[in-house]
Amino acid sequence: MNVETGPLRPGEARHPAESTQDIIARDRNTAPGWARDVSYTYLGSEDVSKDRYTRAEFADGEFARLWPRTWQMACREDHIPEVGDYYVYDLGSYSFIVVRSGEDEIKAHYNACLHRGTKLKPSATEGFAMNLKCPFHGWTWNLDGTLAEIPEKWDFAHTKTRRMCLPQARVARLGGFVWVNMDPAAPSLEDYLGPEALAHLTAWKLEDRYIYLHVQKSYPANWKLTMEAFMEAYHVGDTHPQVAPANGDVNSQYDVYGEHVDRFISTLGVVSPKLRERYSEADIIANFTLGDSSALGGARPELKEGERARQVMADMFRQMFESASDTDLSHVSDTELLDTYSYTFFPNLFLFPGISLPMIYRFRPDARDHRRTIYEVMFMRPKPRSGDFETAEVQVLADHQSFAEAEGMDPGFGRILDQDTDNLHAQQEGLEASAKAGLTLADYQEIRVRHFEQTVDRYMAMAPFSAKLEDLQP
Repeated sequence: MNVETGPLRPGEARHPAESTQDIIARDRNTAPGWARDVSYTYLGSEDVSKDRYTRAEFADGEFARLWPRTWQMACREDHIPEVGDYYVYDLGSYSFIVVRSGEDEIKAHYNACLHRGTKLKPSATEGFAMNLKCPFHGWTWNLDGTLAEIPEKWDFAHTKTRRMCLPQARVARLGGFVWVNMDPAAPSLEDYLGPEALAHLTAWKLEDRYIYLHVQKSYPANWKLTMEAFMEAYHVGDTHPQVAPANGDVNSQYDVYGEHVDRFISTLGVVSPKLRERYSEADIIANFTLGDSSALGGARPELKEGERARQVMADMFRQMFESASDTDLSHVSDTELLDTYSYTFFPNLFLFPGISLPMIYRFRPDARDHRRTIYEVMFMRPKPRSGDFETAEVQVLADHQSFAEAEGMDPGFGRILDQDTDNLHAQQEGLEASAKAGLTLADYQEIRVRHFEQTVDRYMAMAPFSAKLEDLQP
């Protein structure tokens, strides 16, 4: 209770330590507007039903109602830079060939022959093709989806009055990403994201980054449960105790933007409020962990008397990241260099636009088992001024492998990812064993989980998606 204002209303409670915005405000290099924004909304305190994680029928409903109606990141434009380059995006039983069909044209064709249904390109592949030819009987389409050839066409005279071009998902391009949506009636990507989140994404200029490391692993837990493991910093103290001496956790900031986007900001270069009496400013320097520490070359600065670890780290990061990536970061604020900015773009994408933790997470459900998730981690770097870079190919890890085993992965950060995901199997099994019907969430620190599940519920309340073939053909 606050004596001056009286009892706090639901959702108003915050950790009594300085806020994320208080920390950012003391930085020497001023934060941009999107970093200083605060947009929390109280969304209720009711338990969230566990059935959505444990029932196969719920997963079937998601494939019928949610996935066909939402915008999803299929690939980066850098995956398909030349005409004829393609990238197969698979989502459960759905599969799309995302192809550059012209210098400034990208299509997303349903990955199935209109003859007898054979996949035109194998799942999870990418490459180059002059056309899209069925490996079974040779039916062939041009890159734009128009029919090129039917072998022995004399026997298919009955198709002359039919539209024989490949059906397509809608395509949008934003931030260097290629997004797809199966629903011809869905809102535009810009309307789907909303003006605030769209302004944030545009300001990051992620089209100027490239993926230098891409790792994939499958997990024995529902896709929503897996995503929600990364939606809050509340777990840091017990799950990642090694980062708490250099990372704000319980005073992280949480925001909601419309129906489809939310975020948290977790500060680096400060001690967790729970450990203030145990660690000094010098200890912060000794304990920080980065997603890409290769740029630092093993160096850690010495802290002079009276200096703040956070500012010293920001100054060091700016110089070393500039040198390592051949880019100019003089215009980048301290918070962009240091802090974890985690945005969820519904349904299955996380974007981390910061410099020290520049990542993409993507989560896809396994259509054969509602208890398994395909989890991808992609690390980004600024594109060098020389323009000389290569987009990484995906490394697929086995269940027993650590993220630290991936070639190019920072070992310390790989272990952090292992810690996050080690909890998942126990949580999935625990929910199925529990006598309790739902999950109890914090009003503030777990608002992203509640926001996410409320959006799931809105789609699950819709009728199953259906579209006529001709509605999907251009």
